[in-house]
Amino acid sequence: MMRSASSIVAGVDEAGRGPLAGPVVVAAVVLDPLKPIDGLNDSKKLSEARREKLYPLIIERALAHCVVIVEPEEIDRLNIFQATMAGMSRAVAGLTPAASEALIDGNKLPKDLPCPGRAIVGGDALEPAISAASILAKVSRDRLMVAMEAQHPGYGFAIHKGYPTPAHLAALARLGPCIQHRRSFAPVRQLLDQGRLF
Repeated sequence: MMRSASSIVAGVDEAGRGPLAGPVVVAAVVLDPLKPIDGLNDSKKLSEARREKLYPLIIERALAHCVVIVEPEEIDRLNIFQATMAGMSRAVAGLTPAASEALIDGNKLPKDLPCPGRAIVGGDALEPAISAASILAKVSRDRLMVAMEAQHPGYGFAIHKGYPTPAHLAALARLGPCIQHRRSFAPVRQLLDQGRLF
């Protein structure tokens, strides 16, 4: 699809839909065609070291970027899908200059996007702006989870980033949920149903 020279296209992606703990982080990025960034790809296909190298380049060279944090409490209130959609709308709305089109990774569009949008399955590997958003979201979330380890020691957040690994599930059974655990997710809900308090 041809885009006019004046169109401002934002790529949008999230990190952290699957974990049992911590926020979903959504990023929107408008790349500058005059300042290309080599090596952009789906953040999951890049090493942590490569993501950390690309992160400051994206911040420095992008025309606009916005990172939104959707906390566990909102995830539990809305459900993970709706919380992610809300985060995507907020991230696009937070861009200056405003986007004229948003390219969303996945097969669904948020209902209240502030501009026209297109859902692109596998977009984080196809569209550089979505790749850039994917990297900002992943690096931002990983840093938050590493910091969370100090506030809630014993769960291993710095290692598994809140995903339901055997080590995380074992810590959850041993310690019970902390304030960062998503109450609506089955392994956490089952523990709470058994009368465990945090």
